[in-house]
Amino acid sequence: MAGMHEVDYKIFGDDMQFVEVELDPNEAAIAEAGGMMYMDDGIQMETIFGDGSASPGGGFFGALAGAGKRLLTGESLFMTVFMNAGTGKRRVAFGAPYPGKILPLKLSDLGGELIAQKDSFLAAAKGVSIGIAFQKKIGVGLFGGEGFIMQRLQGDGLTFIHAGGTLYERTLAPGETIKVDTGCIVAFQPTVDYDIQLQRSIKSALFGGEGLFFATLRGPGRIWLQSLPFSRLANRIVAASGSRGRKEEGSILGGLGNLLDGDS
Repeated sequence: MAGMHEVDYKIFGDDMQFVEVELDPNEAAIAEAGGMMYMDDGIQMETIFGDGSASPGGGFFGALAGAGKRLLTGESLFMTVFMNAGTGKRRVAFGAPYPGKILPLKLSDLGGELIAQKDSFLAAAKGVSIGIAFQKKIGVGLFGGEGFIMQRLQGDGLTFIHAGGTLYERTLAPGETIKVDTGCIVAFQPTVDYDIQLQRSIKSALFGGEGLFFATLRGPGRIWLQSLPFSRLANRIVAASGSRGRKEEGSILGGLGNLLDGDS
């Protein structure tokens, strides 16, 4: 794995944040295509296959394998590298895709690895590997909201992930368990056991608006949760634009009401 680039940063804003990364000469950061907000003159932008973390000896097939991993997680085959080609410090900024919080995490402080939902990655120091994490449990893959594949961030460098709404961080003790809405999971350490549990009450599952399944996270390890998953925000916008709001819109009653009203 290529050496990690050490970068400095500042986070601006409250609900709609962006992160400004300061690069020394020859330092670089990587980001999803389309994530850049602004950059100083002297920064060179290059689109590459994968995440650029493969060793130079890996050649074309190494880069192709990295790009294939990103394709499996539903992301673009390409990432963008922002390198300071000047002689002094230069800055590049990346904006959050929707209201929430940007979380800076140094992977060396987390044991070198983090499991994250597929759309939470924003940017990182060049050298951080963005791979895939297969969910071995069928229940998690089918009903976990994120499918069988999540992102695996590896390395020693700084990475920035984004959470919708308010960010909640918690450290679980060994054996300590928390039940979470599947869409509210942002990231967790690989020591945390992730599983799916069926609601015991059919009445609550059908009419409570919380769905049939929720996630269970069992320690030890750190977890990060979000109060506003993008899917929930999108559903609210679609519901508000297409029909009158309903108090029970998250449950089966909301769907029945829409049918009675003639709304599809």
